[in-house]
Amino acid sequence: MSGGSCVSSANENAPVALVTGATSGIGIDIARRLVSDGFRVAVSGRSRARGAQVVAELGAATSFVQADLLLPGAATGLIDQTLAEFGRIDVLVNNAAIDHTNDLLEVGEAEIRQTFESNTFAPMNLLIAAARAMRAQGEGGAIINVTSRLASIGVPTMGIYSASKGALLAFTKAAAIDLAQYGIRVNAVAPGMTRTPLYEEWLEGLADPAAEAEKVAAAIPLGRIATPGDVAATVAFLASPGAAYLTGVSIPVDGGYLAK
Repeated sequence: MSGGSCVSSANENAPVALVTGATSGIGIDIARRLVSDGFRVAVSGRSRARGAQVVAELGAATSFVQADLLLPGAATGLIDQTLAEFGRIDVLVNNAAIDHTNDLLEVGEAEIRQTFESNTFAPMNLLIAAARAMRAQGEGGAIINVTSRLASIGVPTMGIYSASKGALLAFTKAAAIDLAQYGIRVNAVAPGMTRTPLYEEWLEGLADPAAEAEKVAAAIPLGRIATPGDVAATVAFLASPGAAYLTGVSIPVDGGYLAK
């Protein structure tokens, strides 16, 4: 685990956010939005090359902290490195995750373990490590877990992924109660279908990408697929003082899909 370029001392009084999975997809937009809102941001991911690209784009308010959250002790190590780089932590965004699709009757034990290790156990461990640091600082904090609309509904071939995100949603609510006494708020953001590189890759692999995109959008009451910026805006709200009285909630960013 190692840091990137040092954060500018000119921003030393700004609050600090750690964003996992911040070198691709939704995570980049979350980091970008938090920087624009005045945060110093620890950009975390496994790829040093992608991390360097994000820091080069976002500038002196950011630093890359490399971490593989599946390794033993990685959660504590990531928090320690963030504290060493920035001096404090005010917001954690648990965004890193993996996708999983397979016919349920074809799923093996290794797939289940890998999905839960990435999507449930790693963010649980990181939440606990971050909350310990926030408690020691004595000024509260905000933790935002990025779950999914699939934490609340069933979709064919997505059962294991749904379960991993559903467990994280349940943990969000429980942790919110445990940590309220320290002024630490814990909430979730549940994206629906979002135009990430993974979505675009999936779409391009279909026989008729345009027709499938129209079909997906037609199933959403607002008539369009979410952008990463839509998700980032909701995360930014939950990280802000404007959400000071919100804890234990899950905000769906799905264009009304779950309201049907």
